[in-house]
Amino acid sequence: MNSVKHFLQFSDFTRAEYDHLFERARWIKAEFKAYRKYWPLCDRTLVMIFEKASTRTRLSFEAGMQQLGGSAIYLNSRDSQLQRGESIEDAAQVISRMSDVVMIRTFEQAMIERFAAHSRVPVINGLTNEYHPCQILADIFTFIEHRGPIQGKTVAWIGDSNNVCNTWLQAAEVLDFRVHVSTPPGYEVTPERAGLHGTRHFAQFADPLDAARQADLVTTDVWTSMGFEAENDARRRAFADWQVDVEMMRAASPQALFMHCLPVHRGEEVAAAVIDGPQSVVWDEAENRMHTQKALLEYVLLGHVDGAQQNPQSGT
Repeated sequence: MNSVKHFLQFSDFTRAEYDHLFERARWIKAEFKAYRKYWPLCDRTLVMIFEKASTRTRLSFEAGMQQLGGSAIYLNSRDSQLQRGESIEDAAQVISRMSDVVMIRTFEQAMIERFAAHSRVPVINGLTNEYHPCQILADIFTFIEHRGPIQGKTVAWIGDSNNVCNTWLQAAEVLDFRVHVSTPPGYEVTPERAGLHGTRHFAQFADPLDAARQADLVTTDVWTSMGFEAENDARRRAFADWQVDVEMMRAASPQALFMHCLPVHRGEEVAAAVIDGPQSVVWDEAENRMHTQKALLEYVLLGHVDGAQQNPQSGT
């Protein structure tokens, strides 16, 4: 089991591994856009376990696995024995004997860590309360597509210090860029919760305009994440001055991009003029979930694949 490659948080992979994944995502996406079949995962099965609702995560993994020649099985915890008290450890033993890779979208990070510890196959974090590594994998790939390497750049995170924010902080440490975070009082990021060992790549700002100033990327998320719905009214009041609007984008670099992991509430965390404006790349970002996850699935199952090797399914 020790040789199994899991992807449970962004810090699990090295910078060299991410360089490989971004190159593979570029190649795999180009094959997809050219309608060239690429089936390296023929006869492989992905099991997707959902304890949280999803649109993009389910669609991107299921479509991506099928495009790689494999199959995907959807399991909702309400429809499985997990809901009736089967232990995570036992479920991991059984599911991993009947599949080749498992993706889990759940609440506590501890659940996915326990599952991975007893799995015979790779486990991928599709989202937990603490981390969302697949989202940041897609976001950084999208930035690279539009602006080149992210090393040395500045990312401004405006809003809630949630799982996506935590993952941006991990990514900054691995890939050597800087994250400026601005949250309302009482919602500040805790570096320890993000699994950080230092703060060289991270700074907090009381004023969101200061965080956005000269940033190369401005990004945000909903003010109320899944599981915190009871706080919705209080959060709307607290976050009222943390909307990413036109003024904030003007404070950023003239070439700055805007991203949002979606779903979005226009008029709350972001103004419609921003998300629907020329600096927004949210639709590329959403599509790239599928392409980067295809590269990730290929990597955890097949290891380092040479991008120049012949594609046996397309004849290229």
